Amino acid sequence: MLQGTASHAGKSLIVAGLARIMAQDGFSVAPFKAQNMSLNSFVSADGGEMGRAQVVQAEAAGVEPLVDMNPVLLKPTTDTGAQVVVKGRPVGTMTARDYHKYKLGLLDAVSDSLERLRRDFEVVIIEGAGSPAEINFRGHDIANMTVAEIADAPVCLIGDIERGGVFASLVGTMELLEPEKQERVAGIIINKFRGDRAILEPGIDFLEARCLKPVLGVVPFIDDLRIEEEDSVGLPASEGSQVADGQPRQWQQALWPSDIRDAGDFPERKTVKVMIIRLPRMSNFTDFDAIADCPGFECHYVEQPAALADADLIIIPGTKSTLPDLRFLWSSGLAARIIRLVETGTPIIGICGGFQMLGKRILDPHGLDSGAGTAKALGLLDVETIFEAGKSTRRTRATVSGATALLPRGTPVSGYEIHMGRTSLGPGAAPLLTTEAGNDGAVDPNGLVLGTYLHGFFESDAVLSGILSFFGCPAALPLLDRSALKEHNYDRLARELRLSLDIERVYAIAGLV
Repeated sequence: MLQGTASHAGKSLIVAGLARIMAQDGFSVAPFKAQNMSLNSFVSADGGEMGRAQVVQAEAAGVEPLVDMNPVLLKPTTDTGAQVVVKGRPVGTMTARDYHKYKLGLLDAVSDSLERLRRDFEVVIIEGAGSPAEINFRGHDIANMTVAEIADAPVCLIGDIERGGVFASLVGTMELLEPEKQERVAGIIINKFRGDRAILEPGIDFLEARCLKPVLGVVPFIDDLRIEEEDSVGLPASEGSQVADGQPRQWQQALWPSDIRDAGDFPERKTVKVMIIRLPRMSNFTDFDAIADCPGFECHYVEQPAALADADLIIIPGTKSTLPDLRFLWSSGLAARIIRLVETGTPIIGICGGFQMLGKRILDPHGLDSGAGTAKALGLLDVETIFEAGKSTRRTRATVSGATALLPRGTPVSGYEIHMGRTSLGPGAAPLLTTEAGNDGAVDPNGLVLGTYLHGFFESDAVLSGILSFFGCPAALPLLDRSALKEHNYDRLARELRLSLDIERVYAIAGLV
C-alpha cells in the first residue's frame, strides 16, 4: 500500500508507475483505492461510476477498469457536502458530518471489493487518501491504515519535496501514527525532487535514523508527463493559464504524425484558440486532454470575461453543481460576455452541465442540485433541463446527426454519460447526436452552438479533424495517436521509477521475491 503525507503527494502516479512495472514483469496487477474524493469520474463497462485515477492506474497495468478498484467515490457538491457513490451507484448526498457517521458502515463494501481483486489478480497495489495521520479521523478511517490492516499490507509512505518541508512532513506523519501503525510502514519515498540528489543525502540519513525506516528512493519531478491529473489541484490556476501550447513537446516528437515530425523545427502554424471556462466545481476536465494534445489547438482555462477576447472556440465543461456554477457565470460577467461573443459568431460547445447551462432554464423542483428552484440559463439553445432523482451512467457510441457548422453529419463519436437531469428540446433546437439509445444533445439553427451529455466527445479524431477544418487548419492533420501517447507516458513513468526506486526492495516488501 502507498500512503502519503498529504493530498497531491503523488500517490496516484507512483501507483500507476509501479503497476506498469509489475505488468511489464509479467504480473497481473490491479489498483485499489477504498475511498476517492474527486469530480473526475468514469463509467466502467457495467455502467458503474468510479474515479478516473483508478482508470489511469488500470490502463497502466493493462487491465479493464472495474468499480471494485474504487468502491467509494465522493463527489463534492459544496464545501461541506458531497454525493456518495458506492460500488458505482449514488446512495445520496451528505454533509461532511453525516458522512463521517455513515462511512464506517462502508467497510464491508470496501473489504468485499478488495477481496474480489485479491482473488482475481496476482498483485493489488493499494492507494491511500490524504494522510494517515489525520487525528480527527481516528476511529473513522476507511481509506488508509484500516485498509492496510484489512489487507495485512505493508505501507510505503510518500512525501512531496516540491512543496517544501518534506522531512518535517515525513517525520511528523510517523510521529503521529500509533506504534502498531508505525510498524506497518516498511519504507519511505521522496517524490517530485528537482536537483542534485547528493545534496539530499544528509536528509536521507537523518530520516532513516529518526524513523528507523529505509528510504526506497528519490523520484524526480518528471517534466511534460502527459498522464491525467486526479483532480483540479494539478491544473494551471492563473487567469488565462495555458493547458497546452499547440506545439509538440520535445520528448514526444517520435509519436507525432510524420507530416509534423518531419518538419524538424516545427514551424509556426495556424492554431485554434480554445477557451475553456474554469468553473468552480468543474468535473471531468480530462475531457480536454485530447484537444490540448492535438496539433493545431491552443487551449487555455479562463475565469475572467476579458480572457475570452480572442477566443476562436469556447467550451463550457461539466460540473457537479450546475446551478451554483451557473450563478458564477452570471455574477462574474462571463455569461454576458459569452452571449455577446456567440451572437457575433463565436462557436461554443457545452459538455454535460455545460450543455444544461446553454439552455433557457434549469429547474430543480426537489432541490437535488443545490436547493429547489428555477434558474435562468444562457438562452443560447432552445432546451430546458429538469433535475430528477436517478443518474444516467453508461458508455455509448454516436454519430453527429444535427446540422452543425463545425462537424459534418455522420461524424463518429464515442464516450460516456454521467449526469442527473433530463433535457427537453424546443422547436428551435435539433438533436446533436444519434446514439445507441436514441438522441443526445442539441444544436442551434446556425450550427454554432452545440451541447452534449457525452464525456469524451473530443477524443474522437473525426471531431477534432472537423473542428480544425472549420477553422481552416488542415495542415495539422493527421492527428496524434493518443493511444500510443498514453503507452509512451506509462512506459516513461515506469523507466523513471526503475531508475529512482529500489525496485528489488519494493518487490521484497510486497512479498513478490
